[in-house]
Amino acid sequence: MQLLAFIFIYPFLWIISILPDRLFYGVSNVFYVLVYRLIGYRKKVVRGNMELTLPNKTNQELDVMEKRFYHHLCDTFLEMVKSMSISKKAIKKKYKVINIDVVREIEKEKSILVVCSHYANWEWNVSLNNYVESKGYAVYQKISNSYFDRLVRKIRAKWNTTLITQQETVKTVVRNHQNDIRAIYGMVSDQSPQVKRAQYWKEFMGIKVPIFNGAETLARKLDLAVVFLKVSKVKRGYYQAEFIPITLAGSSTEKNEITDKFIELTEQQIKERPEHYLWTHRRWKHRNKVPTEFQ
Repeated sequence: MQLLAFIFIYPFLWIISILPDRLFYGVSNVFYVLVYRLIGYRKKVVRGNMELTLPNKTNQELDVMEKRFYHHLCDTFLEMVKSMSISKKAIKKKYKVINIDVVREIEKEKSILVVCSHYANWEWNVSLNNYVESKGYAVYQKISNSYFDRLVRKIRAKWNTTLITQQETVKTVVRNHQNDIRAIYGMVSDQSPQVKRAQYWKEFMGIKVPIFNGAETLARKLDLAVVFLKVSKVKRGYYQAEFIPITLAGSSTEKNEITDKFIELTEQQIKERPEHYLWTHRRWKHRNKVPTEFQ
């Protein structure tokens, strides 16, 4: 069944990926009608998240923000499809880095953890490998369909990025460190960890939730540099990336210092343009399960 699904869907994805921008985003508009108007994909989750974390917004403001979010969500999904055929020249035009020298200087001395959130277009972050010398890794969630998983790996590989699962991350980083191999590791770090595994709880957008702190643990243990990747949507189909150093020496930071700074920068980013955050995730689902020691 996995192979049949792949054979059936792949040609449609490829055709969409090679469409010129005008037609490409026209398809995205159609997706918006289907996803938002007809199917109503996770509308209750989206609205609930927005009302919970943006209490000062009026219903009218939330209505506008919700519609803008779904337009952006459809664009992001199709831009992921666009990765199948987009050239290096085209991606550099659509996804620009304004201060790559920050990373180029750091990578001369040590490995770097690049942390970001599900904001703007996180799928195109892997193209950053076009600008750096170090070997690039990206932590990702393995796809259950092995054929689509292989396709995603192939797409990322053209930017010289090696995908590793969460389970492979620690051993990969430690092995490279032991072999004195400098590398850059990209992590989307705003996921919600399982409550039983959560080691840190903190207010995120005003709500106390479990916080993923795997990046900080590695940085402090192996003295890695940590850089926040802030991506902004300039206009439809065009993005701008900026690197904001959190620390140049992870081992010299206090406990939770790196994680707290990441949360602070992520919140700032969301508040600037809330519609570009991934509101479909149940990021605040554990808010009523705060352990006594973190209350």
